[in-house]
Amino acid sequence: MSVSKRMKFAGLLGLSCVFLFGPAARGIAQAPATATAGDNANDAQIQTNLTKTLNNKRFKGVTASVQDGMVTLKGTVDVYSDKEDADKRAHRVKNVKGVQNLVEIGGPVVEDATLRNKLAEKLVYDRVGYGTTAFNALTIAVKDGVVSLGGTAYGPVDRDSAVSLVSNYPGVKDVVDNINVAPVSPMDDRIRLAEARAIYGAPQLNKYALDPAKPIRITVVNGNVTLSGVVDSQSDKDIAGIRANGVGGVFKVVNNLQVAGAPAQNEK
Repeated sequence: MSVSKRMKFAGLLGLSCVFLFGPAARGIAQAPATATAGDNANDAQIQTNLTKTLNNKRFKGVTASVQDGMVTLKGTVDVYSDKEDADKRAHRVKNVKGVQNLVEIGGPVVEDATLRNKLAEKLVYDRVGYGTTAFNALTIAVKDGVVSLGGTAYGPVDRDSAVSLVSNYPGVKDVVDNINVAPVSPMDDRIRLAEARAIYGAPQLNKYALDPAKPIRITVVNGNVTLSGVVDSQSDKDIAGIRANGVGGVFKVVNNLQVAGAPAQNEK
């Protein structure tokens, strides 16, 4: 340590000693910290602003309390997205230091398998008509009403749309978003279009383009292609793999297509 730094360090130590030992040495009692009138007024203003921002029929079952700038939300809402929205609104209130969200999801109790099947059916039709359906390969799992989403989405809009759909569905208690978003890449976009033309251009596979909710899913990340979905026969799966491998610029093709009625398995 240099001489100047040591002198500054020593000075700081001396200053600390004045504050630490000065009052005690003179026998002055230290009053415990208490909430000031300003703190109480601040909490009252936060409470007023919270009441305004949560003045919506979606939050009619929600109560909010404030202590030292910390907000606690309690009560019930109909769907998970309302719980998230209440949390976001509370965080945006001026002078709020933090939010403890204890709001519970009311509404119907749906058995996990039933909830998963209904959500899966909704998701396959999500964003149909936007031209990206075949390039999204999402997974879904449900346990005790908590929905976990995974897989790969073509872009952030596709990912956000899937999360929003699930968050607004009755019976969902929480949402875990583990969806990966494919990176922006002109090369990957070229490969996606070439793969779609090659696969759906095969007479035997054209039928999978007729139902936009049940296409052969084509995921492309950094030149690596993954095929997923369900096909009618092993022959369809094999042809899709051959056509996918024939596209120029592709580094690798992973054929994860499942044959209807066959045990689930992955093939590289």
